[in-house]
Amino acid sequence: MIGISLVAVPLAVACGTAEKNHPSAATSAVSSRGAASSSPGDAAPTSENASSTPIRFDYQPLWPFGSAKDAATWQQAYRADGQQPWHLAADQVAQMFTRDYLGYRNVDKIVKTDVRDDEARVSVGFDNPNRTTATAAVVHLARFGRGTDAPWEVVGTEDTTLTLTTPSYGSAITSPLTVGGRITGADESLRVQVRRSDLSQPAGEVSGIPAGGTNSPWTATVPLTDACPGTLTIAVATSGHTATVERFAVTGAHCS
Repeated sequence: MIGISLVAVPLAVACGTAEKNHPSAATSAVSSRGAASSSPGDAAPTSENASSTPIRFDYQPLWPFGSAKDAATWQQAYRADGQQPWHLAADQVAQMFTRDYLGYRNVDKIVKTDVRDDEARVSVGFDNPNRTTATAAVVHLARFGRGTDAPWEVVGTEDTTLTLTTPSYGSAITSPLTVGGRITGADESLRVQVRRSDLSQPAGEVSGIPAGGTNSPWTATVPLTDACPGTLTIAVATSGHTATVERFAVTGAHCS
């Protein structure tokens, strides 16, 4: 059994031209891999390195793994018999997260993949009725663990015209959950869902939230069931003009 010690600490959200629903890249997993830490994503050492020093992971893990222990377990299985190689392809992980985990079935295109060292930004989108491809979100992923076969983990999205800033990234939450952010658009209808990776159905969901304007605030309250304990993905999507889901944003939280 691989051991792991997770200690929750607050994580800051950085804002720039594109609002990031995760910490700044300046404190990312890339810059700190191999350093001892007690952050929420500390990865257990694998058989490749017998050291007991954990790997610092400065992000809130969202999907497909709920913890560093889960990621290390998959890595050992992959090394043994090649199980589930899709974990090593950032674009496949981003697409499966969007289409299968969040249930945004119409968002079925990989628009762009940008991999730099141990981080990736994957733009996912859909075909408009005029047959042009629209980007729905930019999914941010990071390597979760040691070695060239460390799996990709979704850690957030990079957002512009639809953001989700409440609750703050990596925070501890309770029910009912207050969510909110900003949006630019006309006559939007928002849907918020809260998901736990080991459950097939959302732990909470609210739809039909009216929104619109230019960088205008939106807010909603989501009752939760079966959310605790666990790592949670909170997602907001807007739809109704040209597709079932046109834009979305996600952030991460946890409850005990």
